[in-house]
Amino acid sequence: MLAKRILMLGWLLSTGFSAAQTRYFESFDNVKIAYDIEGVGAPIILLHGFINSRKSWDQTPLKKDLLTEGYQVITIDLRGNGDSDKPQNDKSYQNDAEVKDIIALLEELAIEDYSAVGYSRGSIVLAKLLTKDKRITKAVLGGMGIDFTNAQWNRRLLFAAAFDGQISEETKGAVTYAKSIGADLRSLHLQQRYQPVTSKKELARVAAEVLVLAGDKDLDNGDPKDLQGAIPNATLQLVAGDHNGTYKTRDFSKVIIRFLK
Repeated sequence: MLAKRILMLGWLLSTGFSAAQTRYFESFDNVKIAYDIEGVGAPIILLHGFINSRKSWDQTPLKKDLLTEGYQVITIDLRGNGDSDKPQNDKSYQNDAEVKDIIALLEELAIEDYSAVGYSRGSIVLAKLLTKDKRITKAVLGGMGIDFTNAQWNRRLLFAAAFDGQISEETKGAVTYAKSIGADLRSLHLQQRYQPVTSKKELARVAAEVLVLAGDKDLDNGDPKDLQGAIPNATLQLVAGDHNGTYKTRDFSKVIIRFLK
């Protein structure tokens, strides 16, 4: 593994890696996943939210600051999003397929340990990843409260139904936005239908150091304080912002950089 990692780092250095260039790999079920890598240093992966892609991180202070601080920043289009394949069948999203994609990518890159930042739905995926991959040393669950631990979470069910044609007052804005950017509605439905559920019992076994980070006006997904309380080695930090804007702020980045150090 170490030899493979050294070869990978040599290749990254030889190609410059100053700017993102889309790369692809075939995951465990041959679904093609798109990702970018920038910088050479301690690896950190950023996981995007719902109806979004890896490019949502491009203009954020966080990504810029991580590169300035000397991290190797990995961004990935979770299956069904961005430049990744968008399977139309249920099987492609079942059994934590997105988590398996991330693990497969990091194994492909021969990464032995890493940090991770999720935001919104990216945090939901990251929570499950924390229960399955012991290589994570530090993790940030951004824009998330405790509600995703409920397998029958009403908000998840509402959005799954919305992208299957059953639109409500609460979900019509998201559907309109998804259509406006040409997102794959069938895939979005399946992403919500089979979204990872991490129970409080599972969270109680997480060993990594975790930061729960949310906007002070963000209770969209439950109380972040309750999420922090469910994870043994977790701290909570609130910064100014709402759900849609917090991850784009300088304060969000500053808190994460301090946590990683």
